[in-house]
Amino acid sequence: MISANLLAIFYLISGVLFILALRGLSSPETSRQGNLYGIIGMALAISVTMLSVENFSSGFIYLIIFLAIGGSIGAFIAFKIPMTAMPELVAGFHSLVGLAAVFVAISAFLNPSVFNLGTQGNIKIASLIEMSLGAAIGAITFTGSIIAFLKLRGIMSGSPITFVGQHYINLILGVSLLILIFYLCKSQEASIFWGIIAISLLVGILLIIPIGGADMPVVISMLNSYSGWAAAGIGFTLENTALIITGALVGSSGAILSYIMCKGMNRSFFNVILGGWGATDQDVTQKSKEQKPVKNGNADDAAFLMKNASSVIIVPGYGMAVAQAQHALREMVDALKKNGVNVSYAIHPVAGRMPGHMNVLLAEANVPYDEVFELEEINNDFANCDVAYVIGANDVTNPVAKSDPQSPIYGMPVLDVEKSKSVLFVKRSLSPGYAGIDNDLFYRDNTLMLFADAKKMTEDIIKSL
Repeated sequence: MISANLLAIFYLISGVLFILALRGLSSPETSRQGNLYGIIGMALAISVTMLSVENFSSGFIYLIIFLAIGGSIGAFIAFKIPMTAMPELVAGFHSLVGLAAVFVAISAFLNPSVFNLGTQGNIKIASLIEMSLGAAIGAITFTGSIIAFLKLRGIMSGSPITFVGQHYINLILGVSLLILIFYLCKSQEASIFWGIIAISLLVGILLIIPIGGADMPVVISMLNSYSGWAAAGIGFTLENTALIITGALVGSSGAILSYIMCKGMNRSFFNVILGGWGATDQDVTQKSKEQKPVKNGNADDAAFLMKNASSVIIVPGYGMAVAQAQHALREMVDALKKNGVNVSYAIHPVAGRMPGHMNVLLAEANVPYDEVFELEEINNDFANCDVAYVIGANDVTNPVAKSDPQSPIYGMPVLDVEKSKSVLFVKRSLSPGYAGIDNDLFYRDNTLMLFADAKKMTEDIIKSL
């Protein structure tokens, strides 16, 4: 068995590696190195934790079996999952982290002597508070992530689900949780502990169902933060330094990212956290597509416009991810560059279904990092752009976000695509985006709709070029 001092040193090294991993993941150029640091840190933490277990030899076979099962499932999913399904995969993983925190809290409550927390009915007060908070946050993360997964997967409607008195019910349940934790510390009754878990599971559902599709990227980040705090709370219960450090890093970084995204989308951080943003009447913003004409184009039209342009801005979105068109897009851009066209990419913070979704896809196609720009860096360039090529993006280019106060995306900064001289919009149909609203850009005079699969259309444009 490894000594306590040596264990602390190894956990500290793991913590440093996790910090370096987060730092590396903050930029596409260093993301691979950041991933490597994270892998090494986690492998080290798992190894030293196994070596620190008393009677390690008797439980070794069980540890190996469970690690093999979990690792095999994780590896299989990672190899098979397409990039388009990455957001719901992340939501699913968050749910497992929350569930793990609940299970550990239950184990600690039912058998506290194993964890050196006292005996049943006489558990340390501090440990009771820690395991209660860890179980509550974990349960909220579990059910909240399940709802997010169902919405992202399309099994449940992405529209906000609201009912009268929803916020008051959430408030009552939140206050009830605090009261139950207080009485648990006084009585240590098992029924109260189970009540805390049951109410928390319900709170997780009620917090996420009223959040609309436009805000789902923020939800993913928020649930990531919740899972971190749940892990940190359980880390205090188990007196495990690695869990405390890792949980605090994930929790704080997720909270900061959520705040940055809310600020970038002009959302209220507390409204999104507490649920219910976007619960406006979306029917007000819907307009009859049959009564509004659109201009249809084809690959030859698009190739002619782009070949004779001096500057083209590419705006990728979820449709590009679904069609796996990033490689064809890179080939089209290379062809345009040979004709002397200046090409750049405009990435909205929430393009796709999670932060960085488009950046990862473009990196997969070896698009140079210096050609990819965030919204605030490139938005002013659209006014001087000859052609904007929108491939699968929808809500992030919708002008109603700036003009219609009744729209559920009103106030969200969008890419000023409509200011370009010409807009080529690649889409299968006129169907609304994930936020469930019609895109006014479809009907602008300078917009040419290219109705087709994103990859097929881009490949046809390459042939025309």
